[in-house]
Amino acid sequence: MAKLNTNSNAYIIIYSAILVVIVAFLLAFVYQALKPMQDANVALDVKKQILYSLNIRDLDGAEAEAKYAEVVKGEKELNGQKVYACQVGDQQVVVVALKGMGLWGGISGYLAVDKDDKVYGAYFNHESETAGLGAEIKDSQEWQEKFIGKKIFDENGNVILSVVKKVENPESHVDCVTGATLTSNGVDAMIKDCLKKIKEGK
Repeated sequence: MAKLNTNSNAYIIIYSAILVVIVAFLLAFVYQALKPMQDANVALDVKKQILYSLNIRDLDGAEAEAKYAEVVKGEKELNGQKVYACQVGDQQVVVVALKGMGLWGGISGYLAVDKDDKVYGAYFNHESETAGLGAEIKDSQEWQEKFIGKKIFDENGNVILSVVKKVENPESHVDCVTGATLTSNGVDAMIKDCLKKIKEGK
């Protein structure tokens, strides 16, 4: 029987191909095995973000699931925008899903609106904004809380809630994140675009 030449090009190519197939199979198997858990984690994260916009924070997985089931009463789409009907205590609140672009990538969030069309709460997220600057839209609860109580629409139904460099109307303006003007502009554009779509979809 001829001895296998482990130094030949054919051997190296066949060995590499078999190894790639085995590794690919293992990765696919692990991905499929973990996918239900990953999907559940993503769904839980969305629920937590909605709760954050309702000023309900610091809940673990089971607590967050239970609280979400308690306060979120329904979900629908208006002009392509997801809207959640919520009941927090004796208050009826509508949570609007937001999506837009920041400086380096996608940004998103949830804006909770009370019956008087004022901000009940807000939460923002990002994919790749700069740590310590644009990332503060997610990391700074203090900045998110600046939105609470702000007026959203004028008497003609125009969106007046704005993220600005210089606050001229304290009723509807929020200071931009220090050192992150472009990310703040992205948040401002996201809010206006998404709320305008909601208004048009009603």
